[in-house]
Amino acid sequence: MELKMLRNLIILCFFSLPIITILPYQAFASSRGVSLPHEFRGGAPLAGACSAAISVHGYKCQEFEVTTDDGYILSVQRIPEGRGGGGGGPNRPPVLLQHGVLVDGMTWVMNSPEESLAMILADNGFDVWISNIRGTRFSRRHLLLDPSNPEYWNWTWDDLVTHDLPSVIELVFKQTGQKVHYVGHSMGTLIALASFSQGKQVDKVKSAVLLSPIAYLSHMTTALGVLTARAFVGEITTIFGLAEFNPKEEPVANFLKAMCASSGIDCYDLMTAVTGKNCCLNASTVELFLKNEPQSTATKNLVHLAQTVRDGTLSKYDYGNANFNMLHYGQSKPPVYDLAKIPHDLPIFISYGGQDSLADVKDVATLLDSLKLHDVEKLHVQYIKDFAHADFIMGVTAKDIVYNQIIAFFRNLH
Repeated sequence: MELKMLRNLIILCFFSLPIITILPYQAFASSRGVSLPHEFRGGAPLAGACSAAISVHGYKCQEFEVTTDDGYILSVQRIPEGRGGGGGGPNRPPVLLQHGVLVDGMTWVMNSPEESLAMILADNGFDVWISNIRGTRFSRRHLLLDPSNPEYWNWTWDDLVTHDLPSVIELVFKQTGQKVHYVGHSMGTLIALASFSQGKQVDKVKSAVLLSPIAYLSHMTTALGVLTARAFVGEITTIFGLAEFNPKEEPVANFLKAMCASSGIDCYDLMTAVTGKNCCLNASTVELFLKNEPQSTATKNLVHLAQTVRDGTLSKYDYGNANFNMLHYGQSKPPVYDLAKIPHDLPIFISYGGQDSLADVKDVATLLDSLKLHDVEKLHVQYIKDFAHADFIMGVTAKDIVYNQIIAFFRNLH
């Protein structure tokens, strides 16, 4: 029973949002660079998602690296074609898949090839690229810093907007010579919306698919998430002084166990407690998920997400002090990401679920309201009554209900 509880504690516990004392930001002098795929650079390929979950199904797969302008070395996988070279002509439209917080690109390939979005897209004529953000297992290198150094973890999703997303999109754009179809899930939707609202990356992005969008979080109904977001102002700073939030390490697991015990939350079924009642998960897929996830993130990143829950606004990281904010932003409060400024002609497909405790329907309604001036023919919205948060990336019925709609959306743009 104890083992079952511990396993459930780590599944999707990325929505526990403690606070930590944050080190001041320092810039790193480096230039953004793109490397060739490992198969062309000589030497043995990195043990990445290609060998772990893609090539075994008969797909050609390439491992890339890209270095952000603040020094993080990111791993990117490419599935250039379908099985046996099938799935379209030589100029396949590129699609970039961006995972959420405390998971990595493996979440797109955990089901069978017939049920995983990455491989379905490859078989349907698309050139598929899979991103892995800083701090996850395949992207734990830096030009100057080691992950054991707290400064390595001095970042929030603001930095993913400013550094990781541009680097990966630029990689795909340069390699393919084409604009990119973007697909994000959970935090992957957040960083895209924030970027587009600033007019960034839109010159390289052909369309955006947002699954379980979490631009706003103030109505989420997950008890554990709400509890820990409110604990933002507690004394966890001194008790939980970790720069890296690694759910597989003992300090974080103990923290979550104590959180569950003190609140009366049923952590034996944490998947449901956190994401809502997922309708369509295969037990073997959940087992595979448990073997591969969750991944580390910066505790500071979780603090930033907690601020989004607490404040009900979408803004840059709040340093908690007007003087510190003035130092970083030139104003006493952090700048707001104004989603109404997203280009009105950018094709957007949004899909959300009625059982999702994280991307709550009320918060999605707030997002849609911010897009009310969007060109009507450019905004496509899908509501799935029975879907919760994880169904969109691991649900066995997602192909028929969601993925076929995504493919049709892409094809209508060509």
